[in-house]
Amino acid sequence: MKIGTVSGVEIHLNNAFLALLGLFFAAGVLGKGLIAFSVVLLHELAHVAVARRFGVNVSDVELLPFGGVSRIGGEVVLEPSREVLVAAAGPAANLLLAGLGTALKGFWPWGDELVNFFLQCNLLVAAFNLLPALPLDGGRVFRAYLAKRVGFRQATYKAAWLGQFWGLSIILLGAAGLLLGLSGLDILITGSFLLYAATREKGLAPFHFIRHLTQKKLELVAAGVLPAEPLVSFDYVRIGDIIKSFIPQRFHVVMLLDKDWHYKGVVSEAQIVDALLKDGVDIKMGDLNKIT
Repeated sequence: MKIGTVSGVEIHLNNAFLALLGLFFAAGVLGKGLIAFSVVLLHELAHVAVARRFGVNVSDVELLPFGGVSRIGGEVVLEPSREVLVAAAGPAANLLLAGLGTALKGFWPWGDELVNFFLQCNLLVAAFNLLPALPLDGGRVFRAYLAKRVGFRQATYKAAWLGQFWGLSIILLGAAGLLLGLSGLDILITGSFLLYAATREKGLAPFHFIRHLTQKKLELVAAGVLPAEPLVSFDYVRIGDIIKSFIPQRFHVVMLLDKDWHYKGVVSEAQIVDALLKDGVDIKMGDLNKIT
């Protein structure tokens, strides 16, 4: 549900967050619900501000129970250093708000209960989003760290798997808390959406990976030079297995060997990407060398 526009960015409220606000209303604490809404909104607007600082387009923001989703241009995902800064902006904003709230605690016009809830809400949103699990901010930082070591696609799968793990864990803990009367439906809703969002991120991994590969060809054309990363492969290996070793912001050159360890030639990343898009992942590196 669209609720407004801020600096040209549409703000949407997810149905789950709307249900969560309904729970606050039913419990007679709508003021706390509005505080939670404001905290999450400011968290997302911090992401938007940093992304725009890098010249990245942001179309809209969707607020979820655990934070939100900013529809930020995919080029951020393809540049790990920028993704880290954009991802860290949200929790940093919450920690800043918590610090300011503490420093000005005696000057707030609200009662102590609402002020304490504001501080707790900021700390909880920051801490939750720092979990190393996609699609949370900590998961994006974790993926950027892993991508330089195991490749973008494998890093995405690992971070998304952690998101599914934490989502399921929160659902189980929420269910137990609900049965024991220790918590409400809000924890169950949060866990369910984390599980759903992590599963969606995992499904998008191949799409992001192909974009990541094709983007590097454009980067090379624009810059004229990129750092190289040499690889060695047998000629019978599938290109689908080779690309698992590709890492961001490096241009790969693969030296081919036959089964007897004899040199057969060199294939560039650009040739591999072209073959991948044309013939799929099952073509052998040796066949690619003959074609090129």
